[in-house]
Amino acid sequence: MRITKLNSLLVSIPQKPPIAPYQSRYRATSAKEAVLIRLETDTGLVGWGETPVDWIAQSFTGNPEEMMRKEAVGRDPFDLEAWYAETKLGSYLASGVEMAMWDLMGKATGQPLYKLLGGAVRKKVELAACMGIRPYDEAKAIAKQYLEQGFTTLKTKAGRKAEEDLEMVRGIRDGVGDRLKLRIDPNQGYSPEVAFPLARDLEKYNLEYFEQPMPQSLIGEAARLRRHTTTPIGLNESITTPEIVLQILQLHAADIILPDTYQCAGILGVKKVSALAEAAGVPCVFHCAHDLGLKTAAMLHVVASSPGYTLANDCTYYGLEDDIISPLHRIDKGFMNVPEGPGLGVAVDEAKINKYRV
Repeated sequence: MRITKLNSLLVSIPQKPPIAPYQSRYRATSAKEAVLIRLETDTGLVGWGETPVDWIAQSFTGNPEEMMRKEAVGRDPFDLEAWYAETKLGSYLASGVEMAMWDLMGKATGQPLYKLLGGAVRKKVELAACMGIRPYDEAKAIAKQYLEQGFTTLKTKAGRKAEEDLEMVRGIRDGVGDRLKLRIDPNQGYSPEVAFPLARDLEKYNLEYFEQPMPQSLIGEAARLRRHTTTPIGLNESITTPEIVLQILQLHAADIILPDTYQCAGILGVKKVSALAEAAGVPCVFHCAHDLGLKTAAMLHVVASSPGYTLANDCTYYGLEDDIISPLHRIDKGFMNVPEGPGLGVAVDEAKINKYRV
């Protein structure tokens, strides 16, 4: 089987409350943009992949379709290690093409992706609800809403100002007490001079973890922060290559690591990182980039087939007004079932793509 054709397109799906407007330290958003990758093969199979738009680092601009086409067309999608060794696309684009290759492999073998990744250790995946930066009263109300919906875990954005973060956390704890596990994510927003005292101030609020409080390169500082606070430390933006993850684990710089396909260059990269973390006894949480249905399916298959994902995984899927797949994934009391169809196990709806295409 060889790839004969690649097309890419950009879609934008509106988001709804309580996700929208989703305020991070960078910006507030009320829509999700994603790049979709469509591969065709000489056997007539079609595979789909998804990657976020890189609006922060802008590692790709415009339409990089021709660049992806040159690297993908003519390849056997089963030769993933060669793909990793040779691709020059960067982790964002490479992950979208690689996801479509996995979709093709599953369809070619008639197997759901989790079977190709080692088989299921779980068939239902627990999800963490998510929230942007909110003032005290709104944080309190939204936390109560998520608790009533059956979620056990809440993740919030943070990182603009330490005092704002503390007030938001206080609102959540005043609203639901410890009935929701709580994690906050400053997205690298703080220097060590701010992160260290903030981690101490957060201790009384019993966080599940404090995610990536400092820039991703400060791995040694993250290790030092872990030794100076009882607040657990999670790392996300720092989680890229297996070599860097090995350094993080050797330095004991994280209590939890949060891999994602677009940071690890694909599903295989995430699986390699997950195996390292499992060997070190460090739990994983699959990161979410406001994923649409394809990338959400990839998350479900990876988590289903990886023992180390013992905590609730980030998810904002319930905040989408619609999706480009039919039927949509369903969430039941904070859990989502793993798809059983071949490949990613979801069906792309071409009419929806036309509706939401940018």
